[in-house]
Amino acid sequence: FFPAFYMIQAVSMKGAFLMKLFEKSFLIGASTAAHQVEGNNIHNDCWALEHIPHTAYAEPSGDAVDHYHRYEEDISLLAEAGLNAYRFSIEWARIEPEEGKFDADEVEHYRDMIRCCKEHGVEPMVTLHHFSTPAWVITKGGWETEDIVGHFACYCRYVMERLGSELNYVCTINEANIRLQIADIMKRYMLQAQQAQKAAEQNPEAALQIGMNMKALMEQQQLAAVEGAAAFGLTNPQGVHVFQSPCTPEGDVIICKAHAAARVAIREVCPHVKVGLTLSFHDFQPQPGAEDVAAREWDKEFRHYLPWLRDDDFLGVQNYTRSLIGPEGLLPTPEGAELTQAGYEYYPEGLEHVIRRAAEDFKSDIFVTENGIVTDDDTRRQAFIQTALEGVQRCAADGIPVKGYFH
Repeated sequence: FFPAFYMIQAVSMKGAFLMKLFEKSFLIGASTAAHQVEGNNIHNDCWALEHIPHTAYAEPSGDAVDHYHRYEEDISLLAEAGLNAYRFSIEWARIEPEEGKFDADEVEHYRDMIRCCKEHGVEPMVTLHHFSTPAWVITKGGWETEDIVGHFACYCRYVMERLGSELNYVCTINEANIRLQIADIMKRYMLQAQQAQKAAEQNPEAALQIGMNMKALMEQQQLAAVEGAAAFGLTNPQGVHVFQSPCTPEGDVIICKAHAAARVAIREVCPHVKVGLTLSFHDFQPQPGAEDVAAREWDKEFRHYLPWLRDDDFLGVQNYTRSLIGPEGLLPTPEGAELTQAGYEYYPEGLEHVIRRAAEDFKSDIFVTENGIVTDDDTRRQAFIQTALEGVQRCAADGIPVKGYFH
């Protein structure tokens, strides 16, 4: 549905529309994460946790879509669709499966991917950490220890010394704020679980009314924690600090330090490369009386990172939906709202809103590094993309330096 990589023109049978042209330098692409598409990333933490008996994963990744072997076909399809950019991640656990032991063959694999992109007229944007981490890093304390700052910077330097001359854009860390968001979700979940368990103890039928056995669920979580620790050679079930686990305030600072150290390493090796990170943004919409609550959420999600972003060349904005905020915090999805398969509200307008808010404080370039919808109905996907891109164009027309969109 992109007939040329620098223009968006389409006609709908349910109402004609014509979108304005993007600048020819504007990047329109697709975004993936290595663990989700490559298959057989056997040396990382996700793989380890997928294979414990009481795993939280719905299924193991296995071969995934075998992008590791089929990347040439995939990139060719991407280019044929009219896209001119591809954001993908380099899997740290492939490059450094054991501490200090680097795999030069895996570096060449990613070099081949970069060259394949260029052969098809596609600009590669590389992410150096997209959620998955080498298992050995977790064994050494993971994302709650200062040591990871040096480990990550060392890995980034190694990659950039070998591949940096072929790249123009590098994201250090994907969704650096996701661990704080997970911490908030877990707090809400635990409170709800405790309230439901108390109700079930007082009235056994309450367990049926909420549709689950809360005692069994909590027991399974405890078993998963013990098994997860064992998978990394740890004895303390509370000592598994993967990137997808809730973080402490200290852990949040450690991520920022890792980003800053990686940025220094990248610039020392490849001063021409533009460096940034990506953040997960919710379109916080306060209801009457909740303006201060929404402002605090925005500060936590974005503004408190600003001191760490001042030296970045760009910011990756990632948005999927909105969040309605009441005086007590997050409100339920409006009754009757269209939901995606992931259970969140269909709301493509949120992207424009978060770009505008981020641009109030971040004055360098902005890329939409992720945006999309979980659906098996491509008509809804097309409508989502149309609405989202119209919002991006309005931002650009108002002088906001938004330089690309990755679906």
